[in-house]
Amino acid sequence: MNTRTLTRRLAAASAVTLVAGLLAGSPAQAAPKVEDIATGLNSPRQLTFGPDGRLYVAEAGARGSSTNCADHALGEFCLERNGALARVGRHGNVKRVVTGLPSISSEGETIGPFDVVFTGRHTFAMTIGLGGSPEFRADFGRRGRLLGTIVTGDLRRHRDGPAVRKVFDALAYEDRVDPNRDKDIDSNPTGLIKARKGYVYTDSGGNALVSTRRGGRTVAVFDPVPTTRPVPAPPIPVGTPADAVPTDVVVGPDGSRYVSQLVGFPFEKGSSTIWRIRPGGKPESYATGLTNVTSLAFAKDGTLYAVEIASNGLLAGPVGALVEVNPGSDTHEVVAGNLSAPYGLTIRRGSAYVTTDTFTPGGGKVVKIHL
Repeated sequence: MNTRTLTRRLAAASAVTLVAGLLAGSPAQAAPKVEDIATGLNSPRQLTFGPDGRLYVAEAGARGSSTNCADHALGEFCLERNGALARVGRHGNVKRVVTGLPSISSEGETIGPFDVVFTGRHTFAMTIGLGGSPEFRADFGRRGRLLGTIVTGDLRRHRDGPAVRKVFDALAYEDRVDPNRDKDIDSNPTGLIKARKGYVYTDSGGNALVSTRRGGRTVAVFDPVPTTRPVPAPPIPVGTPADAVPTDVVVGPDGSRYVSQLVGFPFEKGSSTIWRIRPGGKPESYATGLTNVTSLAFAKDGTLYAVEIASNGLLAGPVGALVEVNPGSDTHEVVAGNLSAPYGLTIRRGSAYVTTDTFTPGGGKVVKIHL
């Protein structure tokens, strides 16, 4: 089975495996205080603190009653307009400050806004996912034109509705360049950072790190990861290539870019690597032995933390953890385990903020964990 995008891998964790995973639990560790900061979010993904000191969350959206639908290898997806950028108030109240962003949903998953970065006091950029081909996007018509793109906006201009504009078409770049040369055109822009005169994003469908400068430039391509253990059902032999699936990118204290990795079906435990890319260099292993990593963040002291959406692999259910990464090692310290489908991570003043229940429209959360 050769699945390409992050969302396809998440879809493999069906409702049945989700329940089984929640009951199975995670590796034992000391239990830090996990405090709910916000609830009622729609499929929350990445999050960040804005220049105003408030917490902002990218919401992928929720399934509705749309009849604007298209067929996909994973089933029928319908286009909604309920992707959003949400702001969390000081008392946990959630206000959607940017609404009406495109979001596509099937019975099992929702794809929409993934990440947000601020570029000024009120200005921001976001990735909006897709997980498909140009033909798939075209099936949604004009209303789906922002799927698979990087968009920018200004919070001061959203009083009367959404006003984002496309600044880079990730799907068009994948179609034109096909960075990993596999002839399977599939784009799903996820993690995002601001860079000189543009942005750098992870394409979880194209298995690449891409810069938006000068019409686009491939920064790095991530190779498939061979499985090391057989899977009985469906039968997957040892050595079967699983897609790399880069999910997030952050800049470290040394100026290098660090990229997290989920690794595709069968989502083997311990198969994920965190990659370091020095300026002008190629990916080099920074830490190994992680599982299904979706987000990274550096603390003020230079310690790197990562979120595993499923500590035992997505086929066991999305019960994940926040871990402290040990550079050069394949073993890492679990800071908080037994998290329900965690995804995004940001750090401020000695605490980690993590989105959880990321598959749950209306049931997503932000939790705070003291480091």
